[in-house]
Amino acid sequence: MSQFAIAVVISLCIGYFCGNFLSGFLMGKRAHVDLRKEGSGNIGTTNALRILGPKAALVTLILDVLKSIIAVGIIHLIYGKNPDYAGDLVYVLALFAAFGAVMGHDFPIYMRFQGGKGAATSLGLILACFPQTFPLIALVFFAAVIKTRYVSLGSMLAAFVFFIQVLLLGASGHLIFYQKHRFWAYLISGLVLVFILIRHQSNIRRLLAGEENPISLHKKE
Repeated sequence: MSQFAIAVVISLCIGYFCGNFLSGFLMGKRAHVDLRKEGSGNIGTTNALRILGPKAALVTLILDVLKSIIAVGIIHLIYGKNPDYAGDLVYVLALFAAFGAVMGHDFPIYMRFQGGKGAATSLGLILACFPQTFPLIALVFFAAVIKTRYVSLGSMLAAFVFFIQVLLLGASGHLIFYQKHRFWAYLISGLVLVFILIRHQSNIRRLLAGEENPISLHKKE
């Protein structure tokens, strides 16, 4: 195994470890509520909003976003000054770490790989690795949620817009990655979209059946 391949594995593991910090589950436990048994059964921001209220949901959102950002920060601390990873290689490793955080959130080892849906942690990946895509993503997400009140639909549309933006930015040379490494940007952004869709399968079924639960800013009584 090459030195770079080893660094990729290390980056994924660091990210996965960060992703295993499930803030929604811990916020629920703090309130003596198991989010896995309430509402939609998900431990993410939306279910935290429904069951625990806006303040707990905001904390959950921020902590879930930070998981990817912290993973990226750790990679820069480890490899940032290493000449073997000069140029854009450290950014490639950071991207793997952020994706590892998404996987850790979606499939945490200590919860039998049954985690959240990855939207907030994917947002952390976007902010840390592709910040130029955020404005349009935010616009699409909030427009969809305000119009339909379906967070799941907004999340999926945002993930699709993110992937398309990465492809277009890469083709026009506006990504931080050198041309020979843009494949990793395309791959990871595509996987982010795929896993968002996979983790939202139940939401897709409810949307098609007209049974999806709209979002409310009020805590469930």
